[in-house]
Amino acid sequence: MNIDQILDKIYPLSAKSKLVLKENFIEVSFPKHLIIIRADKVEKNIYFIKKGIARTFSRIDDNEITFSFGKEGDTIASLKSYIANQKGYENIELLEDCELYELNTENLQNLFNENIEIANWGRKFAEQELIKAEERLISRQLGTATERYNELLKNYPDLIQRVQLGHIASYLGITQVSLSRIRTNIK
Repeated sequence: MNIDQILDKIYPLSAKSKLVLKENFIEVSFPKHLIIIRADKVEKNIYFIKKGIARTFSRIDDNEITFSFGKEGDTIASLKSYIANQKGYENIELLEDCELYELNTENLQNLFNENIEIANWGRKFAEQELIKAEERLISRQLGTATERYNELLKNYPDLIQRVQLGHIASYLGITQVSLSRIRTNIK
């Protein structure tokens, strides 16, 4: 997904403001398995996925708990770092070789102060990320594992081919055996 499509999906900008914002992006490529954002660190960049897939997880004891996935057009960010300039709680791992658009958050904050359109774009970005987090929380609390699996397939139809089943089971809060049962019952 190209940067224009990603920016427009968040909030439409005038051509002039979009150009100003785009001048602050750097295209970068990183290999599969790279932990691009680490817990307990203030992250200075946010990323938008041009090509590839990533997962957000935390370590609890010796377990990794996956709580979101990102694909083309999605964001890779520590919201706590982005919004409050504080250490994040999440790790974000690239599950494929990825092409990303990198944006320095300090530069972005400066643009917010200089350009009301870009500031509104940033507000809409934060709002959308908050809604995604809320939807994941509600789904985890209220939905059954089968409902969560079906929702995951609806939002990420090619995820099963791109992500290890262990990560998917962790995201759903179930074992791989339970995931296999759900998949068998759906077929």
